[in-house]
Amino acid sequence: MIKLAKPYIPTSALESIKDVLESGNLIQGKYVAGFETLVADYLDMPYVKMVSSGTAALHLALLALGIEKDDEVIVPAFTFPATANVVEIVGAKPVLVDINMSDYCINVELIEQKITSQTKAIIPVHEFGQMADIIPLMRIAKRHDLYVIEDAACALGAEYRNKKSGTYGDVGCFSLHPRKAITTGEGGIVVTHDKKLAHKIELLRNHGAEKQDGHLDFHLPGLNYRMTDFQAALGIPQLEELEQIIDVRKNQALHYDSMFKDTGWIDAPATNSERKHVYQTYHVIVKDKNRDDIITTLREQGIETNLGAQALHCLTYFANKYNFKPHDFPNSRIAYTQGLALPLGKHLKKKEIEEVCMKLKDLL
Repeated sequence: MIKLAKPYIPTSALESIKDVLESGNLIQGKYVAGFETLVADYLDMPYVKMVSSGTAALHLALLALGIEKDDEVIVPAFTFPATANVVEIVGAKPVLVDINMSDYCINVELIEQKITSQTKAIIPVHEFGQMADIIPLMRIAKRHDLYVIEDAACALGAEYRNKKSGTYGDVGCFSLHPRKAITTGEGGIVVTHDKKLAHKIELLRNHGAEKQDGHLDFHLPGLNYRMTDFQAALGIPQLEELEQIIDVRKNQALHYDSMFKDTGWIDAPATNSERKHVYQTYHVIVKDKNRDDIITTLREQGIETNLGAQALHCLTYFANKYNFKPHDFPNSRIAYTQGLALPLGKHLKKKEIEEVCMKLKDLL
């Protein structure tokens, strides 16, 4: 089976995991602290907090910013549901905006018409490893005094005008899920420029606890969103190789591009000269064919593919609660129903990418 994705774990991580076991300090120890320092250096960010998942990162960002019941948060209509789920969890309302088909990210030109007196934040999603049009989005946020939480779950290492994802907004959130370029199994990262916000996130991720003068006290009703030292031990050696990992994925994407260049049935992902795409997913649009049948047939032929992300307004929970109709966000629906994620990663050889392309062309 040609797998859609496969985690890359350097052998050096195994020695680090052994060290964690022998230390007896399994949760939020020296490896978590070291991982935070490395990410801070990589992103050039002053405050970095490791957490248990990308969803936890988003949830903590909303809590730390004080987003609550009856507030509104603007999110793209096409994304993994976690982006909107956390808005629901804090009691706020996710307000959907359609995407561009060029980058599958939120259409910034449609944002202002969705802003009301209840709007408190925007969550742009840097979908599939390419950043949203963040600079004009930040201008809108500043004009309306809104927070920006960057959902950079797929985009560690991505850039817009040579500045990395997660570093533009009030908070940046990353995922370290196995489908991402680097993984800790489950895991996430929260980054911010704001010292007070960072301190609040640190409290919230660990039950609201803080040690002062040798005594443990609880200052907030927090959560258990800590990262283990096992996870950090897995992540550190991958982070040290991240640019090489990204280069592999970019070269594979270029090979896919060349194979699909004259194929009328497939829209390959677009690139932008101002943005560094890190290709967490190589996502194509299949035209005039049944995408689900293609997934099934390719699996029968030994190739794993999948849909890319979800159109939130087409999902049962959001459709029922907000009375959405399938045609409400047309680009998001197309990306959801006709989008196809193809195998990508260090586990693949060039000939396997060519096999994927040839079998997909045969089907189309």
